[in-house]
Amino acid sequence: MFSDCLAFPSPANPKFHHFTNYNNHKPNTLSTKPLIISSSCCCCYTHKEHRKRSNEEGEGEGDASRVNPALVVTRTQNARSMATVLRLSPSPPILEPSFSNSNSNSNRDDERERLLSLPPPPTFPGSVSSQRARSTTPCDGNGDLASISLSEGAETSQNNDSNMSSMVMLSQALEIRREATSQLLKEAMKAAKFSITYSENLTSHMAGFVDHILIEAASMKNCSPSNSPFSARVKSCLNNSGVVPLIRWLKHNSLTYPQIGKIISLSAGNLETLKTLVEWLKSIYVRGRSIGVVLAKEEVILNRNTNELDDIIHYLETNGVRRDWTGFVISRCPKILSFTMEELKSRVNFYLELGMDEKDFGTMVFDYPKALGFFSLEEMNSKVNYLKEFGLGMEDVGRLLAFKPQLMGCGIEERWKPLVKYFYYLGICRDGMKRILTMKPMIFCVDLESTIAPKVQFLQDIGVREDAIGSALVKFPPLLTYSLYKKIRPVVIFLITKAGVPRKDIGKVIGLEPQLLGCSIAGKLDVNVKYFLSLGIPFQSLGEMIVDFPMLLRYNLDVLRPKYRYLRRIMVRALRDLIEFPRFFSYSLENRIIPRHKILVENRINFKLRYMLVSPDSEFNKRVEAALDRRRRFESGSMSHTNHNSISSKEVTVSDSPEMITCSSE
Repeated sequence: MFSDCLAFPSPANPKFHHFTNYNNHKPNTLSTKPLIISSSCCCCYTHKEHRKRSNEEGEGEGDASRVNPALVVTRTQNARSMATVLRLSPSPPILEPSFSNSNSNSNRDDERERLLSLPPPPTFPGSVSSQRARSTTPCDGNGDLASISLSEGAETSQNNDSNMSSMVMLSQALEIRREATSQLLKEAMKAAKFSITYSENLTSHMAGFVDHILIEAASMKNCSPSNSPFSARVKSCLNNSGVVPLIRWLKHNSLTYPQIGKIISLSAGNLETLKTLVEWLKSIYVRGRSIGVVLAKEEVILNRNTNELDDIIHYLETNGVRRDWTGFVISRCPKILSFTMEELKSRVNFYLELGMDEKDFGTMVFDYPKALGFFSLEEMNSKVNYLKEFGLGMEDVGRLLAFKPQLMGCGIEERWKPLVKYFYYLGICRDGMKRILTMKPMIFCVDLESTIAPKVQFLQDIGVREDAIGSALVKFPPLLTYSLYKKIRPVVIFLITKAGVPRKDIGKVIGLEPQLLGCSIAGKLDVNVKYFLSLGIPFQSLGEMIVDFPMLLRYNLDVLRPKYRYLRRIMVRALRDLIEFPRFFSYSLENRIIPRHKILVENRINFKLRYMLVSPDSEFNKRVEAALDRRRRFESGSMSHTNHNSISSKEVTVSDSPEMITCSSE
């Protein structure tokens, strides 16, 4: 099919001459002779053949037998591929072949021969040649080739491009060698019975180690035999390094392949030291994948000897960190092993100066290892000074950090200052914030927008007064740490539906006793509600009792039963008295109820429960004396009235009973 599109000029037809068998036409693929491109189709033949044919045809043929020199290109491919490329081009140029003059052709041939005689750039096996097929384009009316006629500026640009090309070639060669080294490492792992997937994944994380082996193999070229190939040198380096047995040993110690790849790459080929370091970490109770975490996070540890690390662990033990705790501490804060002894001592003394003893310091480090090794001393000092602004002393701050060392992980600008401002708008003063901080330090560690603000909004929605929200939070700070949907809302629903609390009074109940939100429904609230209902208290009356005294539902049954039994059996009081005064259960049976009841019995006085128990002892005694005075005045007033109305003929008789006085007349 190529015979229809390829032709030579002939005397019969100056433009085309068909040949029947294209396969017999086998040009030299390495030939650098110029190609002549026909204007009407993709015709390829050498420049010398064209000159020979044109001389035979004579000058009578005119421009029809001449070829445009702009279409003469240096042939770097065979005729078949070039014809195919030109045939498939979207819009081939339509130019009539013509020559300007013979002198320009000879000069152009000489220049081309000179360029072709230049030595090619140095190459090496496996590299990608940067030479490209030079294409020619018409540049001026004289027909000079753009690829040959170069200006001085173009020559400078060509030199820069040559340097850049050399860098690209060097980079490509390095990538080829790196890929070959990676393949040899994969083959070594496969020979050691590692799976294909594991070998490929691990090799992809060992770029640093691959480069190390590549450099070692390249350095062995001078001392190796001249015929030693690169692959043999790489295999020798891999065998001498012992990396494959080390990989199996690290995998046996529960390290993941990303951790293995990273620590081997960071070891810089010193694999024996790496194995020694892993054994040392196991000796201080660092287990499993934590070994890889420690080595991968802190690269400095790989460059330290075990004697320095032993000194660090011994110093921590002398300050309260137990030996069996060190593995947990190092696993969660590997940076501790990167400190010098001076840095570590300064950090330990920082906490000891706050009033901590060795026991408090050890438990603090165990609870939150980052408090010792993660933050800078300047940041730690600024946080301690900020906590002092709440009215805490040095020892108070020390106890606070020993109890909740997570405070050191909270930012002042990001977390503490917005929270303090929010509490201020809720009406909480500095003393209230101090109480919240000391009772529940975790509140200063939680997020304001997602944790605290929704709970405050819920309290507003159920009817808690604005001025009572702040006091409720100060009274019961753990409220802010409870789950809104799993803890707080279910308690509110229970109080309304099961305890008889009116919906309009639920805000009052929560405002007076926010501790109810922390009680268990099944273990506390439901048990107490069933007990009061079993006493015969109506459901609605129980709700009124809870509104009057919300703490009623927080007492244990062991406290409620003896008091109720004494009220009903000894004091012989009605159930109505208990409904009117549910605070009766809040007073001590031995210290308040029984002693005062005995006083009333001895003086034959009867008070309501409210007046009997609420007042202090001094006021209670005054009230008893006043009642006795009233009774004496009443009794003396009755006797005076009887004597005043009696006459001499009357006779007063007193009954045998001292409490009964009877009068009779004749």
